[in-house]
Amino acid sequence: MNFFAFSGENSDKVRLTTKLKLVNPPDFTELFKIYRSMVNRLIKYALKHGDANFYRLKRENYHELRKKYPSMPSHYVHTACQLASAIMTDYFARKAQGKAKKRPQFRANSILLDDHLFKVDFENNTVRLLTNNGPVLLEFSPTKHLQKFLNGDWKLGQAFLVKKDEDVFVNVVFTKDLKIREPKTFVGVDLNENNVTLSLPNGEFVQIITHEREIRTGYFVKRRKIQKRLRAGKKRRELLAKYGKRERYRIIDIYHKIANKIVELAEKYNAGIALEDLTEIRDSIRYSAEMNGRLHRWSFRKLQSIIEYKAKLKGIKVVFVNPAHTSSLCPVCGGKLSPNGHGVLKCSNCGFEADRDAVGSLNIRLRALKMWGVSVPPESPTMKMGVGKPRRAERVCVCCLWPRSGACSSNS
Repeated sequence: MNFFAFSGENSDKVRLTTKLKLVNPPDFTELFKIYRSMVNRLIKYALKHGDANFYRLKRENYHELRKKYPSMPSHYVHTACQLASAIMTDYFARKAQGKAKKRPQFRANSILLDDHLFKVDFENNTVRLLTNNGPVLLEFSPTKHLQKFLNGDWKLGQAFLVKKDEDVFVNVVFTKDLKIREPKTFVGVDLNENNVTLSLPNGEFVQIITHEREIRTGYFVKRRKIQKRLRAGKKRRELLAKYGKRERYRIIDIYHKIANKIVELAEKYNAGIALEDLTEIRDSIRYSAEMNGRLHRWSFRKLQSIIEYKAKLKGIKVVFVNPAHTSSLCPVCGGKLSPNGHGVLKCSNCGFEADRDAVGSLNIRLRALKMWGVSVPPESPTMKMGVGKPRRAERVCVCCLWPRSGACSSNS
């Protein structure tokens, strides 16, 4: 059955970043220090005048910054204005919403580079970089990940010079123009702390068990033990960094597997992908200290961004719907759902009964369909045929989607 009808295509653009690790880089301490100083002076100006406009920031501060930092190539001032403008635009927006708790300050060892400041030679694995000490030619370590950007329609954009621990990277941004198909049906995706539940166009559900809660809790406990055993010093920092990095890599690997499965199913049903708009979720979290900590460690937005870019690369539309009450309102009649034991919710009005996560993913899918003008309950013919439990969900462990070994991730 074909659930998809083309009503045209839209153009979109995807941006992906690849890290070029520099081999034996020079000491960039002074360069980072000057750049931070420039950005913070611009932030201070924006705060004083209540203005984050890039052109005014540059017009009013360019000559002063060039005079104060004569060793810096002029385009560092240009990119510092871009960065300060972005920081302050976000700050003023959050301030207007009453969410800005403190004034921003730029502390990162990160420099925005435009095409006047760097040039990459991918054949010889070198980067030519303009610095406060003149141009330098830097060697980088090539990666397999880089090759996909060199063999397609990817365009080289801006970059960031970044220092992380003792390593220095040039993080290069590639862009690609895409054609996104207009969907007539959707796969609804409900992201949860320990699973991802999908509502499919054929009425079935897939629940992917992620084990993220157990993994994050395990690493949290390890960090606590290290902090108690080692009060300070290099060894403590190294161990915390080691387990933090290991946790990040493990979670990102899981996220990529989940995203691949979601995109695979969307392709199978020629569907778009519907996600919840969780932009403000952290501001609304009001639980116990333990639950707050767990939810703030849950990087749902990272998972959404991976799903979104992988879908775009396949020409699949991704939409974001209002998350309010997706797990508490009946998808058939709109009535209030009540717990019926073991994570099951039941509608006292029409008798609809389903797993809480299945309800969430179904409501997300229905809201996306409504956005597209498609018939949804109670108008939907498929829902008129009868009320009751949706078809049983298929449950799979994320480590079994594309296993590299026989071991389950929850046990490693």
